[in-house]
Amino acid sequence: MIAAMMTAANAGARVTGWGFVVFAIGSVAWSLTATYTHQSNLLLTNLFLTVINLIGVWRWLGRQARHQDGSNKAVRKSSQAGDAPTLFSASAAVGANVIDASGEKLGVIVDLMLKRDQRGLAYVVIAQYGTGGVGETLRAVDPANIEFTGGFAHSKMSGKELDALPALQADDWPSALPSEGQRTNPGVLD
Repeated sequence: MIAAMMTAANAGARVTGWGFVVFAIGSVAWSLTATYTHQSNLLLTNLFLTVINLIGVWRWLGRQARHQDGSNKAVRKSSQAGDAPTLFSASAAVGANVIDASGEKLGVIVDLMLKRDQRGLAYVVIAQYGTGGVGETLRAVDPANIEFTGGFAHSKMSGKELDALPALQADDWPSALPSEGQRTNPGVLD
């Protein structure tokens, strides 16, 4: 259960990797139990799970952790050039809390929609949750209203302004975020 919580938490490469370490220890223990109790089906199942878990350890504690380290190092280097970092990891942005000027949590970033041809952000999708995390509402926010610093996404919008944006359907997002002047109906995304 601990390993499942660690991998499901999506708390970064290292936590996920250590979750796979716990899974691997469990599958090795079950393999040993199966060997001593002569349960061939249990042994075969757990040998297979051990291989899968070791691949998870390699991927998350090896490969992904190195990628995350490289990303973090680039952000730190960019901050040495000035007061604030000029880089922010896109992988760190997804799942980042969005807070307003007073520090109140407005939601969580679900995705960043990129412009293929113009090499920039088209919009940021933010999920707002109701009581206890139930009742997700998605909203597309202009990237000019979001500032990424210190592991957070700081919103230039208030909670009321965010609430005034139209809700997105979970499976139907706009192809572009039109500017206010281009919208025929300011309350509806095209």
